[in-house]
Amino acid sequence: MDSFTYKQHFSKNFTLAYPVMLSQLGHIMVSVFDSLMVGQAGTLPLAGASLGNSIFTLAMVFGLGVSYSITPLIAAADGRRNHTRISLLLLNGLVSNVLLGVVLFLMGYLLSPYITLLGQPQQVVALAIPYINILFLSMVPLMVFQAFRQFAEGLSLTKQAMWISIVANSLNIILNYILIFGKLGFEPMGLVGAGWATLISRVVMAMMMAGYVLRAKRFEVFHHFLRLRHLSFLHMYRIFRLGLPISVQMICEMGAFSFSAVMIGWLGAKELAAHQIAINVAAVTYMMASGIAAAATIRVGNQKGLGNFRAMRMAGISNLVMGALFMIGSGLLIMLGNRIIPMLYIDDPEVIRIASSLLVIAALFQISDGVQVVGLGALRGIEDVKVPGLISLLAYWGIGLPIGYFLCFKAGFGVDGIWTGLLAGLTVAALLLTLRFRALSSHLLHSKNM
Repeated sequence: MDSFTYKQHFSKNFTLAYPVMLSQLGHIMVSVFDSLMVGQAGTLPLAGASLGNSIFTLAMVFGLGVSYSITPLIAAADGRRNHTRISLLLLNGLVSNVLLGVVLFLMGYLLSPYITLLGQPQQVVALAIPYINILFLSMVPLMVFQAFRQFAEGLSLTKQAMWISIVANSLNIILNYILIFGKLGFEPMGLVGAGWATLISRVVMAMMMAGYVLRAKRFEVFHHFLRLRHLSFLHMYRIFRLGLPISVQMICEMGAFSFSAVMIGWLGAKELAAHQIAINVAAVTYMMASGIAAAATIRVGNQKGLGNFRAMRMAGISNLVMGALFMIGSGLLIMLGNRIIPMLYIDDPEVIRIASSLLVIAALFQISDGVQVVGLGALRGIEDVKVPGLISLLAYWGIGLPIGYFLCFKAGFGVDGIWTGLLAGLTVAALLLTLRFRALSSHLLHSKNM
């Protein structure tokens, strides 16, 4: 592996990354199609989707962050060919995810009435609360899916989750059409229909992923310890110990975007609807870049398990370069389509004008967004999660949000000012996370050679 060139690393990275990119795309396209189809019902339902998704995203990324810890642990165990440890991680990762999914649902359901305290337009809140309650219920099947998915990805098997996500997303589109607009004898349900479509598609997704892992012959060697008597608080503790800082980091980042939506809601429903369009587009490219980040976690974690720190460093750097190149292309496409894309969502001229302006800023922060998420993935591969969380806290809450608030409400730039603050936060995070990976990987490499 030491003899691998960067070209060979790029090839291996791509083989792992593209199925995860498509799988991640399936996750976010649920929200995208919800917004596309709800937008046809008007500005208020689209604003409700924006508010609901902004709040739900906090719970979702917390759950995803914990589940992400399963992948580097399994990748390292796979590097050592420790099948017993992999089997125990599967069992305890699944139970941990299910318990966390139930807790997040209950917390979200009980706290959703307090959305009224966020100072949002009353009509928007009335639409958002029933929608978000259904989304919180979908956390349970989503966490089941994540447990089996992260297990498979830890073993470098990424294509199956991709196909399952494509099937589930296709189902979500069909159900959206039926339930939102009232087809095949159903009453039109509007935004709530989008919520039920999301829940049903995630249940199907969880069942398919569980069926694959539990029935495929290639995983039979890992089924021996799938008994409740093998539950281990030690294993669950390690999953949470590694996963909680990942969740905190993700909440620092996504929480900044969610709080940005709250601030934009203070400006009005049209600004909030425009924000939903722009954040939808930015989330698509972000989630695809997170596929490259997943490849970085798998390859860096695997090489760390093998003790091959030179290949580990090269794998991380090559993924960072891939992330930057992919997001440059994404930024160019967003810039070219900034006036056309909003028209796909809504026909309100004022919302389209605001969203077009926001998409220009979204195009500019593509590189920073891609580099920071891949940097996080590479650092997870070496189980470095606490300092990245502090970096995210500084970048988004110490720099991005204060700049955005000042530019919006004090300097008079409006919603563009908030998005400029997000651009600043992402840029700081990308720079610091890249430097962090280079420093740690260099230290591991030099320590081995001493």
